[in-house]
Amino acid sequence: MKQAIFPGSFDPITLGHFDIIQRGVSLFDEVIVAIGVNSDKKYMFTLEERKQFIEEAFKDEPKVRVITYEGLTIDLCKKEKADFILRGLRNPADFEFEKAIAHTNRKLSKIETVFLLTAAKTSFISSSIVRDVIRNGGDYTVLVPDAVKVKR
Repeated sequence: MKQAIFPGSFDPITLGHFDIIQRGVSLFDEVIVAIGVNSDKKYMFTLEERKQFIEEAFKDEPKVRVITYEGLTIDLCKKEKADFILRGLRNPADFEFEKAIAHTNRKLSKIETVFLLTAAKTSFISSSIVRDVIRNGGDYTVLVPDAVKVKR
């Protein structure tokens, strides 16, 4: 079974993330969306809210599983027996950042990183932009799956 880990903070999941997961499902037998826990980071949404958003967005897709984790992504890959890390690329800056991580992961393990380019219609969307829109009372709903609901 070909499994891929799609790691991130997903604070919140965006339409760009959604697109990468949907396309990943066609490439892998299972896509494990892995929400990383970083105690140094301040999140807008709780871990449980972020998990619920993703589970709701993919409730009809049995090939998507959502988990949370701490530590190195390659350790999670070993634990889940996943041979691939799935990542989305929006722009050249993403590529440079992700390339360094992929090389490090490859040096530390045999896990391959698979990059998918985001769709042109979502390439401008980032979670930080979505959070700014939410903080400033804008219409965030055009940037995220319908499952993302702000209760503030």
